[in-house]
Amino acid sequence: MKRNGMCPACYIKMLLTPGKKTVSLDLGEKYDNKVALTPPMGWASWNTFHNNIDENLIYETGKAMVEKGLLDAGYKFINLDDCWQSNLRDENGEMQGDLVRFKHGIPSLINKLNDLGLKVGLYSSNGTLTCEDLPASSHNEEKDALTFARWGAEYFKYDYCHNNRISSYAPLVYALSIAPVGMDESQFITCKRAKLEGLAKFMPDDRLPDGYYVSGLDNGRGKATFDSVYVEEEGEYVLTVCIKKKGWYEKTLVAKVNGENYIYEIPQQKPFNLTARFQQVVKLIKGINTIELFNPIASRADSAALQYYKMGRALKKATAQVAKERGEEEKPIVFSICEWGLNKPYKWGAAAGNLWRTTPDINANWQWIVLLYKHTVKLYEYSSIGAWNDPDMLEVGNGKLTYEQNKSHFSVWCMLNAPLILGNDLRTVKQDVIDIVTNKNMIAINQDVLGKQAKRIQSGRIDVLAKPLIGGKTALCLFNKSRGDKSITIDLQKLVDDSYVAMPHKESYTLTEQWSGERIETQRKFKTKVNGYGVKVFII
Repeated sequence: MKRNGMCPACYIKMLLTPGKKTVSLDLGEKYDNKVALTPPMGWASWNTFHNNIDENLIYETGKAMVEKGLLDAGYKFINLDDCWQSNLRDENGEMQGDLVRFKHGIPSLINKLNDLGLKVGLYSSNGTLTCEDLPASSHNEEKDALTFARWGAEYFKYDYCHNNRISSYAPLVYALSIAPVGMDESQFITCKRAKLEGLAKFMPDDRLPDGYYVSGLDNGRGKATFDSVYVEEEGEYVLTVCIKKKGWYEKTLVAKVNGENYIYEIPQQKPFNLTARFQQVVKLIKGINTIELFNPIASRADSAALQYYKMGRALKKATAQVAKERGEEEKPIVFSICEWGLNKPYKWGAAAGNLWRTTPDINANWQWIVLLYKHTVKLYEYSSIGAWNDPDMLEVGNGKLTYEQNKSHFSVWCMLNAPLILGNDLRTVKQDVIDIVTNKNMIAINQDVLGKQAKRIQSGRIDVLAKPLIGGKTALCLFNKSRGDKSITIDLQKLVDDSYVAMPHKESYTLTEQWSGERIETQRKFKTKVNGYGVKVFII
């Protein structure tokens, strides 16, 4: 007997082949919420203040951002990191600020900061708790997203502490039910109408309608497709997945409806009844719809990608709902994915959010900053408009970093198109640090609307980075990672020949250094010296 058109020997071979996936995780098109079209700029509380924040400190920092010219320089966001929230959700199960340190409530603080011209960001974790063991948003994505949107937040950092991996097991599906929202069931579709792929197979059980259910949808190795689901009107419908209970363990099912993913998270099941029903509200088009059922989770990276995708969709849904409720223009929320680069987020982050951490947490240690740079510089091809590599917040002005190290740290982050999120005490910051982070030339490189990250053209004690800019210009950064001053000779033809940089060929070039104003005229090659731990950044 053949199973799903496959010979028995072939089926057994597929069953015993480890890791062979039929279904890969596909998050669809770019996130595209119309914000963060250049790398976000702002300030965040964690690097300096950790868990010791309150509404007065945050507001004083906001005033300092305005008074010291940071808002005028482009720093718009003031982000509350972990510990803004109470360990108590309110009577409606919604998050609330620390009842003592933020006694006037987060919405009141956001309004005060908005009055200064600033936008406000909040923090949670993709887990059962945050990194400081406070309430987080796993399994509360839509509730928390709506709370943040109603408060007026415009930036959201989503951490990875206390994360629980999504189950790679799938339920046993015997039917689908379709009903317009608020109406009676209009269709009941048994599993025998599905087309099966991979390890998915029909299994008999005469207690079920049509006497069958589908198993084998686990681990990205099987799929059931219903390709002729007809409805007469476009709109929102309740899609009920009818399952046969089995197993004291959690299960996951993705229903891809006309290319959009809907996630069913199914808890451990008591065996008192044979069947159970799980629902999502989905969008169907008029006429024929396609519904694919599968569990794509074959790794922790798959799990993380799907969880961040879920929160990203919740944020977009929430801001649209709030705009509709209030009859106001929508305020999208910049979505910052912070899973520390563990699951290669640069491969899926553009479909899930606006930026993604490429590395573990930064600290004010020079060698560690260089290490984060070395990893992120290799990922240039994944960065694009509205979708940025993020090597973490800036440590400029923190710890024992020297002036040259602060300047280099800031310059390299600008070249990487990294978000420029300050992490120092802006109330007491020294003027030389303000001068670094408000350098208009470097900020212009970071905020260039072409949105291309720098590529490393040459590595060594001095790394050579080149970043294409709008209008055919090129930013060239010479980054001396070593202690002593070094000289280097640059051949500009390498920038012309490189297909990514694609610098226009000229008979001669004018280079202007963006920190000192030094000008160099050359036809092709030039030699210059770079201070120890220093940079030179030219516009060509």
